[in-house]
Amino acid sequence: MSESRSKLRLGPLPKTETVKLTITLTVVLKTELERYAALHAQTYGEPIEAATLIPHMLEAFMARDRGFRKSFAKGAPASRPIPESNP
Repeated sequence: MSESRSKLRLGPLPKTETVKLTITLTVVLKTELERYAALHAQTYGEPIEAATLIPHMLEAFMARDRGFRKSFAKGAPASRPIPESNP
């Protein structure tokens, strides 16, 4: 296993069904995302578009967010709507 492979949180990407969502990024974040995509491609030997990484990164982030996970009752369906926050 290469050193860079062991340091990437995002492993090889699974094939999944998708929907399109448009987002706006800062220039710095876009640059960092492109750098991550290049390292991911180098590590796993498969070219990848930076935008393809975003849903997988968000999924990994949400899966590790204890507050988010605790906000839902145990055994609740994954498709349960997220409550709206009140400003």
